[in-house]
Amino acid sequence: MRKDDQRRIYKGEGDVTLDAMRRPTAGNVRMREIVAGDFGAIAKLLASGFTRSTPQDWMDIFDKLSRHPTPVTLPKYGYLIVSDDAVVGVILVISSIAQTDGAMSLRSNLSSWYVLPPFRGYAPLLLSRLLKNPEVTYVNVSPAPHTLPILAAQGFVPLSSGQFLVPINPFARSGNATINQIRPDDDEIAGLDPFERDLLLAHARYGCISLSCKTPDGAHPFVFRPRLIKRRIPSAQLIYCRHVSDLARLFGPVSRSLGRGGRLIVWIDSDRPVEGLRGFHVTGVNPKYYRGPARPRLGDLAYTEAAMFGI
Repeated sequence: MRKDDQRRIYKGEGDVTLDAMRRPTAGNVRMREIVAGDFGAIAKLLASGFTRSTPQDWMDIFDKLSRHPTPVTLPKYGYLIVSDDAVVGVILVISSIAQTDGAMSLRSNLSSWYVLPPFRGYAPLLLSRLLKNPEVTYVNVSPAPHTLPILAAQGFVPLSSGQFLVPINPFARSGNATINQIRPDDDEIAGLDPFERDLLLAHARYGCISLSCKTPDGAHPFVFRPRLIKRRIPSAQLIYCRHVSDLARLFGPVSRSLGRGGRLIVWIDSDRPVEGLRGFHVTGVNPKYYRGPARPRLGDLAYTEAAMFGI
């Protein structure tokens, strides 16, 4: 599927918010957490609502969510609306543990949201149910433009407003650094703590490019998602690093590794040009929002739909 088609498939907020105040027509309606037995019904619901997807596309998504290590206190898949035992609405979420400078926090990525037209008056309740935990930081990494007022009303604030695009430079200085690309079946990654080791391995399994850059001061992790700009220019989206300054400092070896894989451009979430890198900044492209106690750092989209599903 094309990227713009995927965005419509996996981000159904537009349909929900346009008709959010429509009065429901059924009386026996309830909301509950998604369980594995709901996968087939949800897959059919989403495929019927977005005709460019298939039930199998959604079953593949649930397979990834099933294997994802979700914190026990957070929903594994999200919530659904049921009317007379029929699934009529759903919001999917990816819950995970984030790490910043050694500090752990809970994070949930609002991923997919769709409700059948007669029941869209209940749609806001899905979001309210999901956002009730004050210890969780919630992120929306691909909001539809017309949903931004609703996000603001729910307490979401901007995380980043644009992208910084950096051309691959095979001649950039590397210093005393070497790059290893991590494979999904690798056993050990020297120099990384267990959290980052597991992160690199998991994202390699998601189809990302996981790299470990060894330097005299230790190993530095990087994760990129292969992308196409304007459907034809091979690029790499930064998914994870400890600090964006690490990428600027080690862009030489990282750039050569990505270039050998055919990538021409690296793009990074940013509100401004990144110090130490030569590129150009684009405002208003792929803005991201968050709500909660732990502001995600730029350069950390680990365990989000961007990383896991390529959205």
